Amino acid sequence: MTFALAAVEPRLPSARGPLSQAVCELLSQRVSRHHLERVEVPLTDADPLGLDLQLALYICYELHYRGFSGVHPRWEWDAGLLHLRGRMEDVFLAAVHQLVDGREDASADDEMAVLSVEPARGEGPSYFLRDNGTWEQMQEYFVHRSLYHLKEGDPHAFVIPRLQGQAKASFVAIEFDEYGAGRGQRLHQQLFADLMDSAGLDSTYLGYLDAVPAQTLAVVNLMSLFGLHRELRGAAVGHFAATEITSPPGSRRMAQALRRLGAGAPCVAFYEEHVEADAVHEQVVRAGVVGDLVAREPALEPDVVFGMRAFGALEDRLADHLTGCWREGETSLARPLS
Repeated sequence: MTFALAAVEPRLPSARGPLSQAVCELLSQRVSRHHLERVEVPLTDADPLGLDLQLALYICYELHYRGFSGVHPRWEWDAGLLHLRGRMEDVFLAAVHQLVDGREDASADDEMAVLSVEPARGEGPSYFLRDNGTWEQMQEYFVHRSLYHLKEGDPHAFVIPRLQGQAKASFVAIEFDEYGAGRGQRLHQQLFADLMDSAGLDSTYLGYLDAVPAQTLAVVNLMSLFGLHRELRGAAVGHFAATEITSPPGSRRMAQALRRLGAGAPCVAFYEEHVEADAVHEQVVRAGVVGDLVAREPALEPDVVFGMRAFGALEDRLADHLTGCWREGETSLARPLS
């Protein structure tokens, strides 16, 4: 078992353009005493789903998690940096809305029913890895997913204080399992660190932040965006529901792929845990979380549906990137694994 998670503060990543460069340079300085001093960086030419903006956003969000080595904790609430983050969030969220089907007639129950249908012939990464993937491609998949799984549960946890009644109680019950049901060695974050070690990879928190493309960053940024804004609590719940509903079948395919490839027990164990636990979570999230929230605050139902669809849209973008690269015999990472 590894305890790499004890390395609390990761290092700042390398910048990938003017936005991420501005954020990195700012965080390398002392915290300004002028709290209302804006950070003026133009966003006109920025690709809202591109690497530069997504990395800049990721760095800003990470200040609410573990921060960075050498960066003063007070940057988390610096008004100037938050102003820049808000501008980037606006263009990112607008881009996600463009990706998502704009129908407004679907209910949350309808959308969850759609998520529950497994295609007869799937084409996503778990299908590819189960049927044809190599060990090197599996390692790449772990690298992509490490940005979320090494803090699994944390982005969604921000929404807990924004819920009430049964929705809050059911949400916390699910998160309790994500956090190991009171046992540190069973934290899903720790289980994934054990998986990384077993796979011969770096299990350090954000150890591969410089290695992943924009599609990977956007998937995690969406969770942070939803979780950190009370206005978007409905979308956060929808995203959480989509995560739990789609996890068991995908995790089952991943466990099958890992057995075919002869992977170590910690690798298989991580996905087997999600097959078993998330099958229960799916039922709890349907009635206890989504059902109670929509009954209590019916005006949030379109946001819940949007959160589910946004989850699917960004996961599909990442899936297309991964399988497209692998079918061409290319690495899906920004730099190949050594």
